[in-house]
Amino acid sequence: MSDQAILRITREIKQIQQGADLSLAVHYEDSDIRNVRAVILGPPDTPYQFGFFEFMIKFGKDYPGNPPSVRALTTNGGRCRFNPNIYSSGRVCLTWRGERGEQWSSAQCLESLLISMQTKSPTDKQNMDAYVAKIRHETLRIAVIEPLETSLNILPSGDLDLLAARASDSDDQLLYEDEKPSFDPFCDFRKSRFMWYFEPYMQSIDAAEVESPRKCKFKRMPFESSNNAMDGDFDYAELRRRMIVIKDRIISETRNWAVEGLLAKEQEWGIAASLQRQYEQIVESLKHQNNITVDLNLVDENPFVWKLTYFGRPMTHLDGGMFKIMIYLSPRFPEEQPRVFMETAFFHVRVSKEGVLCYVPKRTEEMRYHIEGIVATLEEEHPPYDPRTTVNPEASRLFWGSASDRKKYNRELRRSVERTA
Repeated sequence: MSDQAILRITREIKQIQQGADLSLAVHYEDSDIRNVRAVILGPPDTPYQFGFFEFMIKFGKDYPGNPPSVRALTTNGGRCRFNPNIYSSGRVCLTWRGERGEQWSSAQCLESLLISMQTKSPTDKQNMDAYVAKIRHETLRIAVIEPLETSLNILPSGDLDLLAARASDSDDQLLYEDEKPSFDPFCDFRKSRFMWYFEPYMQSIDAAEVESPRKCKFKRMPFESSNNAMDGDFDYAELRRRMIVIKDRIISETRNWAVEGLLAKEQEWGIAASLQRQYEQIVESLKHQNNITVDLNLVDENPFVWKLTYFGRPMTHLDGGMFKIMIYLSPRFPEEQPRVFMETAFFHVRVSKEGVLCYVPKRTEEMRYHIEGIVATLEEEHPPYDPRTTVNPEASRLFWGSASDRKKYNRELRRSVERTA
């Protein structure tokens, strides 16, 4: 592969990593940039909604003259076909390979390839309802629940997988800074998005459970065969139970970062010193700002647990409010991103019922950008519509609904602000 092709692939990967698209994530090993792994978040308001679909993309020596090859990895071990164009074997039929006559162009790129796969949807109108029903169920089971259970060492029963659990999960184990767990580049991406979308997942389960009774068999589609099908039966009650276990486990893991952080501080890890220094720099910077609205402290002098108190600015929708926000940091920051919870109950389009704050920092590797992102999210009065940030379905429905809905949203928001005073 030419140096020019390598530079182009590198540039395209960085564009995705630094871009604003919340539904794409990519990873590659420094030793081989030609093989790229990607996760595509299932589009909202489709049966694939907020599922984590993983692909392997391999760039040939003639890229971009010819398209890369793509293989789907989210196939339930070769037993599940999520789309007529994505086979259970992992083979992906892309439109420029002849299905509709389009031709690959060197002007296309990795991002356009991923988006083209993201927008593929079922086309068998005669069997649409039955196909959509089983895709929705299996998206939740295979593309959401199972990869998260694996990364959290949870068995389908809800018990902890003791054989897979890391030794560092035990409170009496020493931590080692160079300890490297088995690497899943999208583990943190899945966990953070799961907490964002927990309520939409639950709503999807509640709605689908009415239409698809428990133990009702999936209907096989005309394009499916015995070795290339999606067989099974519906059990939304079980999916709900497993979802709740995952949520509780992520919250428990997050709380345990405080314990890990204190050990890291005692053992003088570099990340502990770095976070302490970043905290001190941010506090010093805040002292020199006019109309300061933020108070920042470490909890128990732990650089891995920050407490932010935000005071609503006068003459804004948050005027008079006081909001307490907990920021938990991992000893593996920035590979694992901060998890932010509103301690103060707050009705807001970017705050889930569980108190999870959905925000996007301009840069992920420095905490000052996270603080800026949190404050900007709270203060933004007219956020652009983006269903990928729909973490509170009720608030979102009102905010982007009719004029009367917006008035109701504003009333609910002001009531929650007044309760904080």
